[in-house]
Amino acid sequence: MRFQADFYQHTDVLQIAQKLLGAQLITQFDGQKTAVRISEVEAYRAPEDRASHAWNFRRTPRTENMYLPGGHAYVYLCYGIHHLFNVVTGPQDLPHAVLIRAGEPIEGLEWMKMRRNWGNKRNLTPLTTGPGALAQALGIHTSMSGLDLLAPDAPIRIEHHAEPYPPEIKSGTRIGVEYSGEWAAMPWRFWLADSPFVKK
Repeated sequence: MRFQADFYQHTDVLQIAQKLLGAQLITQFDGQKTAVRISEVEAYRAPEDRASHAWNFRRTPRTENMYLPGGHAYVYLCYGIHHLFNVVTGPQDLPHAVLIRAGEPIEGLEWMKMRRNWGNKRNLTPLTTGPGALAQALGIHTSMSGLDLLAPDAPIRIEHHAEPYPPEIKSGTRIGVEYSGEWAAMPWRFWLADSPFVKK
């Protein structure tokens, strides 16, 4: 069962980020289904968070989708190469977001390998570890920014994790946000303690 609007539109992005761990991120394009167990995330809490693209309520054509109600996709291009998938959270016009950094493959492995030109590599951990690698493996790109994840026919959706108890979670500083000054020290990266699919 997928998460509903009230989950995404809660104002506590740190709580939402942690609850997304262990959930299934699923894509279905042209009848081909791929899915991962979310293992690593980062929270971004605008307007005060200088690491956020929407710091100080900054609005650009790229970030406009961050102002949609929680439950939409925000996908942006990093270094002109990597398509990074974020889940918009919070009520409309409060631009919080959770970057999905990594996931453990659970369905559609061959499709993920093909999209990543994986060949015969045996170590699967790098296949879907790192936000750029993950989005590529799942077939997600910037044209999907603004997608409503709650729509019945949405090609991207997130479903509850199956465990009847909260998974063990660890936290640390976010990656690649040194420019944000003191905000770079915030321990707003969260990951599953039991998963190797986490950026070292």
